[in-house]
Order: sequence, then C-alpha cells, then structure tokens
Amino acid sequence: MLHFISSSVVRCSCLPLKTAQRHMRTKIIITLILSALPLVCSAQKWSISTNLADYVMLGTMNAEGTVACGRHVSASISARVNPWTFHEGDPGKQMQNRHQSYAAGVRYWPWHIYSGWWISGLVQYQEYNRGGIISQKTEEGDAFGLSAGAGYSLMVHENLNLDFGLSLWTGQKTYITYACPSCGRITDKGSKWFILPNEIRVALQYIF
Repeated sequence: MLHFISSSVVRCSCLPLKTAQRHMRTKIIITLILSALPLVCSAQKWSISTNLADYVMLGTMNAEGTVACGRHVSASISARVNPWTFHEGDPGKQMQNRHQSYAAGVRYWPWHIYSGWWISGLVQYQEYNRGGIISQKTEEGDAFGLSAGAGYSLMVHENLNLDFGLSLWTGQKTYITYACPSCGRITDKGSKWFILPNEIRVALQYIF
C-alpha cells in the first residue's frame, strides 16, 4: 500500500506481482477514462461541486467537475481524499477513515441537466485504511468497481444548486484486516467481491 494509508505501525506492503500488475492496470484505466471525458462531450455548461456530507465523515475532502453532453446527459470526474488519523497511537481510541477515491461517470436527467431528478452510473477506484470507528477491527486495501445512484438537484439560483443523492457500489477488493488500528496484528487477508454504500450526497454545485 502507499504511504498515504500506512498506519503508525510499520506493516508489510509487499504485494504479489500479479496483484501489483492488476492495481497498475486499474489506475491506467481510470486515467484514460478521466482523460477521455472532455473529448466525448461538447461542453455547453460546466459545474464544480463539493459534497458537504463527506466532510462529516471524519473530514473527507472532495470535489467533482461536471460537463453537459446535451440536454439530458452530463459526465463527471471526482476525487475524495481523507488523510487524517485521530488519537494516533492511543490504544482503544485511535480511529481513521483514510482513503483516496477517484471516479468517472455519467448522469441522466429526465427533465433537463442540472435540474430535477437524475440517475447516475460511474466507475471508481479507492485505496483505503479505516478502523476504530464502530469497532477496533481495521481494514486496508484497494477496491475497484461500478456504482449506481439517484438523486435530485434543487435550483436555488441561476448558478447555484443543492444536489441530493444516494448511491451504492460493487466490485472487487484486495484487503488486509488487522485486530486494531495501531497493533498491526493481521487477522485476515485476501480478495473478494463487495457491495457497499458509496455516497450520501448533500452537495453545493456551482454552474458556469
């Protein structure tokens, strides 16, 4: 794993060659998708937004950029980053929701872009280390998958929306589980499929 998600305890970050190659291919795919989005859309309106609900999740910083591809379709790229560790080194109190997530996707707007109901689909990669929040069990790893969501965008000004939504995502993760956030004792590891909540969205969106 990258130093970004390593805990205060030194842990082995050596991955099998096939796993490392798969992670590299995943990152290349995400990079290509992000690079291609501006080419497939003829921009009429752009927007930038930040999800206020993510900041409640232990200070997750985030941003999303969106471009209109027509009256009913928009495409977006987004990133979420949380580098924080709380009560680091304090047994029984340390907790973290550290991660870096990158996504690219599309939304369909039945009425009009940036107005009313929408449904979305996206591809997402995440590197994470979380634990000590609900229980002492801590997991770190890499996840790659697809997400689907729906929501409503409320126009409060010509250039400002409040954007509400919920989404789930599913895919495959490679993980290591530890007994606690700071002890480094491995209890499980491997690779498996998952389905998880992805985002609770209460976002401010500026349209230009």
